[in-house]
Amino acid sequence: MDHTESAANTPDSAEAGQTTPRRQVPKRIAGVIINSLKGGVVPRIGLPYITVGRRREIEAILHDVDIIEDGGAAFRFIEGRYGSGKSFLLQAVRTHVMDRGFVVVDADLSPERRLQGTKGQGLATYRELMRNMSTKTRPEGGALPLILDRWISQVQTQTAQALAESTGVMPSPDDPEYAVRVDQTISEVIASMQDMVHGFDFARLLTMYYHARRQGDDETAGRVLKWFRGEYATKTEARGELGVGVIIADDNWYDYLKLFAGFLVKAGYRGLIVMLDELVNIYKIPNAITRQNNYEKMLTMYNDTMQGKAHHIGIIMCGTPQCVEDRHRGIYSYEALRSRLADGRFSSEGTRDLLAPVIHLDPLGPEEMLVLAGKLADIHARLYGYEQTLNDDDLALFIRIEYQRVGADSHITPREVIRDFIELLDILYQHPGKKPADLLASDEFSYAQGDPSDGMNPQAGGQYAQFTI
Repeated sequence: MDHTESAANTPDSAEAGQTTPRRQVPKRIAGVIINSLKGGVVPRIGLPYITVGRRREIEAILHDVDIIEDGGAAFRFIEGRYGSGKSFLLQAVRTHVMDRGFVVVDADLSPERRLQGTKGQGLATYRELMRNMSTKTRPEGGALPLILDRWISQVQTQTAQALAESTGVMPSPDDPEYAVRVDQTISEVIASMQDMVHGFDFARLLTMYYHARRQGDDETAGRVLKWFRGEYATKTEARGELGVGVIIADDNWYDYLKLFAGFLVKAGYRGLIVMLDELVNIYKIPNAITRQNNYEKMLTMYNDTMQGKAHHIGIIMCGTPQCVEDRHRGIYSYEALRSRLADGRFSSEGTRDLLAPVIHLDPLGPEEMLVLAGKLADIHARLYGYEQTLNDDDLALFIRIEYQRVGADSHITPREVIRDFIELLDILYQHPGKKPADLLASDEFSYAQGDPSDGMNPQAGGQYAQFTI
């Protein structure tokens, strides 16, 4: 997938009101897409089939990815209302960067998972990130053993080829010289990491893992994986099982993410992308000191990436406008962050600076939702095995009615429109004699409600949106 594929088939490349040729979606992926969107969540696979708009936002983030691949680092906040497409954009970027050879770790913050905490909440976030470690060949997560084994196999292959070139004979796995040369190569790779914070311990565990795998000691290899995943509760436990007196904990987990980023590049990957969603859970922390400690940790991560102290790592965090801009409890309540992140004088809705640290997601327009509706109609028909009969006029009628709701111009979100449309498709499929126009005008069809936690009711306030096809 190239840089523009994610934004293909958008109104930028097709006239509004006209559908475009679409790729055939495998039924398994069609099921994931429809069921996820019906439940109000973003599917983790199949996004290229349904991505519309967001071309400029995706291109801005992919510019960061180029910098990360060249050895730099990046940090972005994505800000948008509930249902505006933050998580969707995250997943679209996730799919793209994995295709480019990056490793992705992602987690949703919660009351139990924060950046910092007194009861292991920071470590809980690290553990979730490790559990969700994904690559192109392991997109569902749990890729850490695969990555380590691939690294060992890669070193062994390169060493064998180097020996074959020098001797003219491919060495056998039992060749003593071959084993010595592999050890030397791994030592060279690991030695370059020992100057980093906690690098010596990280390198020591990597060496231990390699020797355990070479000797077929699955028990020790499993313990090393347990250590890398941050699952040792005490130093005493780690010392007893592995002979190391250090563990990954609340106060150092971010340092180990930076170590992983450096190691992944040596293992043949392009870098590490860290994605953290639901920043609102930091905003909701009742204790002001605890909240400020989390913002201080955020500032450390931001400064590391922006000042060149971190390499081959990108961090993306998502939250609502309130949890970012609120001066009393939000990120902007921490002055050191507010002064770095707040918009300048020239940025406004419609003329956003997408190269700034904070990307503000403006709502998708009705034309873009029209294109998406056409794609979903085709996918729904593919999933349930019927002939798709909705034409452009039917799709336009649905979008027009959605955007003529009271308050739709300022309150409606893609999530609400998508859930309404899938409900419409479900009813039409189960009642084939129904006409879309009659159903939309009847009492049998009810609109999805906005997220009450957003503080916005799409059924109240605002003006009628004007939309014509």
